[in-house]
Amino acid sequence: MRKALVAFLTLPLLALGAQPAVAHGHGHGKTLRAAAPRDLRIGSAVAGGGHHVDQPYPDPFTYDRPYRKVLAREFNSVSPENQMKWEFIHPERNRYNFGPADAIVRFARANGQVVRGHTLLWHSQNPAWLNEGTFTKAELRSILKSHIFTVVGHYRGQIQQWDVANEIFNENGEYRQENIFIAELGPGIVADAFRWAHQADPKAQLFLNDYGVEWPGVKVDAYESLAKQLLAQRVPLHGFASQAHLSMRYGAPDQLAGVLQRFDDLGLHTAITELDVRMDLPASGVPTAEQLTTQASYYKTVLDACLAVDGCNSFTIWGFTDKYSWVPVFFPSEGAATIMWDDFAKKPAYYTLRDTLRAARR
Repeated sequence: MRKALVAFLTLPLLALGAQPAVAHGHGHGKTLRAAAPRDLRIGSAVAGGGHHVDQPYPDPFTYDRPYRKVLAREFNSVSPENQMKWEFIHPERNRYNFGPADAIVRFARANGQVVRGHTLLWHSQNPAWLNEGTFTKAELRSILKSHIFTVVGHYRGQIQQWDVANEIFNENGEYRQENIFIAELGPGIVADAFRWAHQADPKAQLFLNDYGVEWPGVKVDAYESLAKQLLAQRVPLHGFASQAHLSMRYGAPDQLAGVLQRFDDLGLHTAITELDVRMDLPASGVPTAEQLTTQASYYKTVLDACLAVDGCNSFTIWGFTDKYSWVPVFFPSEGAATIMWDDFAKKPAYYTLRDTLRAARR
């Protein structure tokens, strides 16, 4: 565990969010958060939990002070990458693990940032006790309700947006049967999840969130139909979000603005929640200048789409440094997906985002 001992001895107070990691005024658009229009939050996922547990480094958020400095300086919104997912925050049926997420929330408050909660109803990264348990329908419903009231209630008034329902449709626009709650309780449980989250924190904006919705298609159609249905039922749905995990193997999402506009037309907020742009690396492992330029254009395409839609109020990248990116772990032949190198030096994509934000602010 490289530098773990030194880090442990010198850094934990800041990791707990007791003091601001860095001043965050930074005028004249020198950082992403300073460059952004006032009505648009610029965010990053906060590395920790999930795949990071198996990597040869200590917990990034807790022990990497330079990482936290950049996180505080560049962003005014943060999303726990894994620290609020079921397997991490609710590891046993009668036990919750709030500590790591609490530290992020305190850090955000100290650094003038909002927090996006992620996520309440999902088919993946659920604990073994839930996946392998034998429950009646009534018990499952009670488990989900209790989880939402406990977690959302714990952070009442401290979370700007919650991804309530995450990836609930498959590529054919059908409800995912891998989602234990949908499979056992039916699609109506989605509306209940929103109602419970709203009761637990009436001020939080509640979102549908998914990948693969950057282009028109059956999946987008399914979400639009669901959104209309929920709104007609007066379910407290406030937004629709595109994750935007992209690969340069495919074209840039040049129809994303139109997709977001469809939900804006319903009176919903929209957001980009998990943007990164992975690429196939040369044998050297170092992207070419051409690849970096193309990557920057993908990032700009997504930001332009958000800026083009009035209700797009949050733009989040899924980690800002390749040092802690999830991409090489899950896509071994691809990488370099973020806007900074391992040492936090900035790639062309960073400067493209900053310049685009500056232009939009004028």
